[in-house]
Amino acid sequence: MKNIIFIFGTRPEIIKLAPVILELKKYPEDYNVIICNTEQQKELSNQTLAYFGLKADINLDCMRENQSLSSVQARILTSLDKVFSENKIDATIVQGDTMTVLCGALTSFYHKIPVYHVEAGLRSYDIYEPFPEEVMRQMTSRVAELHFAPTGVNKEALLKEGIDTNKIHIVGNTVIDALFCLSKDVIENSKNFFEDKNIQIDDKLVLITAHRRENHGERIDRIIDAISFLAKKYTDHTFVIPVHPNPNVRNKIYDRLEAFANIHLLPPLDYPNLVYLQKHAKLILTDSGGIQEEAPSFACPTLVMRYETERKEGIEAGVSKLVGADYDKILKESEKILTSSKAETRLKAQNPYGDGTASKQIETIIRKSL
Repeated sequence: MKNIIFIFGTRPEIIKLAPVILELKKYPEDYNVIICNTEQQKELSNQTLAYFGLKADINLDCMRENQSLSSVQARILTSLDKVFSENKIDATIVQGDTMTVLCGALTSFYHKIPVYHVEAGLRSYDIYEPFPEEVMRQMTSRVAELHFAPTGVNKEALLKEGIDTNKIHIVGNTVIDALFCLSKDVIENSKNFFEDKNIQIDDKLVLITAHRRENHGERIDRIIDAISFLAKKYTDHTFVIPVHPNPNVRNKIYDRLEAFANIHLLPPLDYPNLVYLQKHAKLILTDSGGIQEEAPSFACPTLVMRYETERKEGIEAGVSKLVGADYDKILKESEKILTSSKAETRLKAQNPYGDGTASKQIETIIRKSL
């Protein structure tokens, strides 16, 4: 039996790793799965784990209010070093590009334990867009033993960086697997959640999420200006914004947008409720990476409020469009959708990020590797 540790700390990581954890747990005679949560997003991560019927074996409680990147990195590294010293581990699995991912990969490397990187090879090639994620994923690639790339574009990026082709496997994105974990009943049960809050879910729904570090400061101000304009002009549309708890985002959004009758500000949503909104949205405005991958499954046009994206397949397929934090671009592209009916704006292209079999492929590759 092999001891496999999954290290994560944010909701997106859990959503994308949960299908892999569940797949490995089908074989208890082969894998002892250790779930380690750094709690980089404490409430969100534990909430999402519970949805998938999972619970962390190890919680690290590494976050402190308004801490610097350096201090959180030091805290996570120190905490993980103790975990690795106290447990026999045969392989480490991380996902994506967060501080937790980098720290998990580095600690595993320091203990000479192989690192398996899920969602490997995403690149923007601008170290400050997204910040600090672009550098974190590049550094993680330098120590990973197996690279599970969602697409051929991601594999090509890794090959250009000198990664051995035998270590790279194109498997699709596990976020699509996670969508298939949701039963229709579970998603439809979210209807009651929004009815209780008197939020009308119809063909004029706009979902908005904004939280990325590079969008703090003046950028979030421009994004809020654009949302204000759209809410005033399209009063027959419902705007729903799950507000990130980071005070740099939360305080400005509440100060500027709380008074609008057709804007609903909500605390961070659990996974099924967020998927329910994506399923019914006419338009999505987001700076999230995961939503860029999920929304095409529901044929929903997505405007990406970032200047660079590592998820270029969606741009090339026409299922998403970059608008940055550019007030004029956000308005121009939003109005193309909002002035038309929902039926007229549905996407025709298939989701370029996978078919829902990534987790099964990953388990097969891990089994062979071990």
